[in-house]
Amino acid sequence: MIADSEPHGFTLFATAIGQCALVWNAHGIAAVRLPEQTEGRMLSRLHRRFPLLEAAAPPPAMQQAIDAMVALFEGEARDLRFCALDLRHETPFHRRVYAAAQDIPPGKTKTYGEIAVLLGEPGASRAVGQALGHNPFPVIVPCHRVLASGARSGGFSAPGGVSTKLRMLLIEGAEIGGAPGLFDREPPPSAP
Repeated sequence: MIADSEPHGFTLFATAIGQCALVWNAHGIAAVRLPEQTEGRMLSRLHRRFPLLEAAAPPPAMQQAIDAMVALFEGEARDLRFCALDLRHETPFHRRVYAAAQDIPPGKTKTYGEIAVLLGEPGASRAVGQALGHNPFPVIVPCHRVLASGARSGGFSAPGGVSTKLRMLLIEGAEIGGAPGLFDREPPPSAP
């Protein structure tokens, strides 16, 4: 990933899954980072991507985004499409994929193939997966709501990998194709 040489502000914020980061500039949200193993590791990655990064109090629009993400991680169904994203460095295809992912409401899922069909490119499921793998705005662009065919989890490039993806889906009470929640299972019979 190419380093962005313009000034960026950032803040860390606590969520139900751990400490996240929000990075912004004059054009909007530049990145969201999900929890890393350590704060130092997160800051190191952020500074590599954004060399002119400074910790700052979030402006009102950024604080609204943070509040909405925190509420989503607490199980509230929140629509984050109001967040202004800095998409200048994204390809037109990635922008279309991100917009389609943002249309998936909390607790619902789609497959990479379904997104490709929505984009009018039914053979592009792998390209959809690659675009979501490069998503700099996880949570706001809810790539965790996009699954592989057959309701398999698919990949997740954010820290924590697929276990983070599944944890986020669990918090949202995710449904797969209108079925009960992803984790709604009959409890195993108790031993006599």
